[in-house]
Amino acid sequence: MSGTALFARISRVPSSAWLVAAVLLLAANLRAPITGVAPLLDVLQTAFTLSPAQAGLLTSLPVLAFALLSPFAPACGKAWGLERTLLLGLVLVLLGLVLRATGGLAGLYLGTCLMGAGIALANVLLPSLIKRDFPDSVAAMTSAYSISMGLAAALASASVVGLDRTWGWQWALAAPLLLALPALVLWARVPRLPAPAAQAAAARQSAAAVFVPVWRSRLAWQVSLFMGFSSLLYYVLVTWLPSMLKAAGLSPQAAGQLHGVMQLATAIPGLLLAPVVPRLQDQRLLAAGVAALMGGCALGLWWLPQAALLWTFGFGLGLGGSMLLSLMFMGLRTGSPGQAAALSGMAQTLGYLLAAGGPILAGWVQAVWGGWAPVLAGMAALSVLIGWLGMQAGRGWTLAQDAAARHHL
Repeated sequence: MSGTALFARISRVPSSAWLVAAVLLLAANLRAPITGVAPLLDVLQTAFTLSPAQAGLLTSLPVLAFALLSPFAPACGKAWGLERTLLLGLVLVLLGLVLRATGGLAGLYLGTCLMGAGIALANVLLPSLIKRDFPDSVAAMTSAYSISMGLAAALASASVVGLDRTWGWQWALAAPLLLALPALVLWARVPRLPAPAAQAAAARQSAAAVFVPVWRSRLAWQVSLFMGFSSLLYYVLVTWLPSMLKAAGLSPQAAGQLHGVMQLATAIPGLLLAPVVPRLQDQRLLAAGVAALMGGCALGLWWLPQAALLWTFGFGLGLGGSMLLSLMFMGLRTGSPGQAAALSGMAQTLGYLLAAGGPILAGWVQAVWGGWAPVLAGMAALSVLIGWLGMQAGRGWTLAQDAAARHHL
């Protein structure tokens, strides 16, 4: 087939199909650049003489960028358009990956920040785009892009140690470019969708919806804190799980592979919850269940590290479920794309501000106590709080309904 004929065939693909593919490929770039660092922390500590806290910054800095930039992402999306802003986010991710792999110690940290800025834009605006363009399929689309995130993160975690041994840590850190480059090409070709019936309905919905100031909403705070503490656990494990496993006697290769198992397991809730959530009146029991699973696995890894495969797989299921529910809440608890963007901005600002300190604090506690037991005990205790917040955030009503109920008390 000639290049012209191939281009003509591609051009006939419906714009909605382009958008679905672009969303999934973009989602693949939202965790893999971060999770691929953790198995290399020991290598980077040796190469640059870093302390545990300094090494923890390599996963905390992107999370801090998420927190600092999330408040501005909705305004950028409104001013420039969602598609253009998401394209800008991908450009920043690509530039950050190149700088991180080639710029020495300064480039390692600066590239990490730049990459985090790009991911922050996509983190906030993808739920809004899904609410706008797939208003009747919020749960299914959120599950699909959560699966894409989990699979890509698992691939990055499981392969990075082998890449380091074969090509060196610079090439291992640059490997996510294989995801970023095709995503950039695809988003450059995604058209701004015309206003089909779904978008017209979403526009009418936005006009009719009651806009609730999210920072004054009790339900918005519950959603945000549920996401924040879940994210804190996620990034502590993304950063330090390989070190925990190596301290328990596993080889670096085995620890990296189990880190990949955890990331792979985060994708499974997307398959299980997509058909279930739309049929439920609320998500309280689901939220409490994933929190209990995370707490149980923290205790299991502390008391019985020989069953590390079971605990890491369970961690992935619990973390994947909690993060998926957090993303779903942004669409399910709002009545319009604008409200979804506002809640997403708040949840990710507050949530990632909490999460940013997790890896640094965990590294400091381990250094002071000389072991991971206090960290795992703290994670188990935090899971109880996450369960309570999930029971509140999982109630089946919107911000407007919650505000009205409080007004009538």
